[in-house]
Amino acid sequence: MYRGVEIIAEVKTQSPFGWKSDKTWDELFTIAEEIGDIISIHTDARWGGSFDLVKKARQLTKKPILAKGIHEEDERIAEAIQYGADWVLVVGRLPKVYKTKCIIEPISLYELGKIPKYFKALWNTRDLKTGNIKKETFEEARALWNGWLCQASFLKTVSDIEDGADAVLVGTNLVTFAKSLS
Repeated sequence: MYRGVEIIAEVKTQSPFGWKSDKTWDELFTIAEEIGDIISIHTDARWGGSFDLVKKARQLTKKPILAKGIHEEDERIAEAIQYGADWVLVVGRLPKVYKTKCIIEPISLYELGKIPKYFKALWNTRDLKTGNIKKETFEEARALWNGWLCQASFLKTVSDIEDGADAVLVGTNLVTFAKSLS
């Protein structure tokens, strides 16, 4: 935790937007385990993930695990929980299962406003279609959503943490962000 903000440290080896880590999954996991309150493990192969990696992470840590992926079907949520995830990220929809274990990532502010307040929400400043920065900001999301809200994407150091964030999810810049904590 950094100044009351939970750190969700993401183990990500690549992205579909051309980024590739120079560190291995194991090296990134070690850093994530060291600095994270929650460890995020991708389930989507486009980000170098799989459900088996959630299972591997569960064997390596007692910390809570977030299964990070789109999870377009409720069956994928159940699978992530079965493999050892404590939390599951769900993008662009509301699940019918494990509602108290899901963090919802809306695509737009409009979608954010439609999420029932019993969910946790994640505002990703990255447009998942293009990889670019969204026009809608975290500040706008925070003004709209008064529940638990996680800031995600484009965080390089602790100075990038926005006021009002309950948590931050750090992946691409995990190494740099970890150094900024000391």
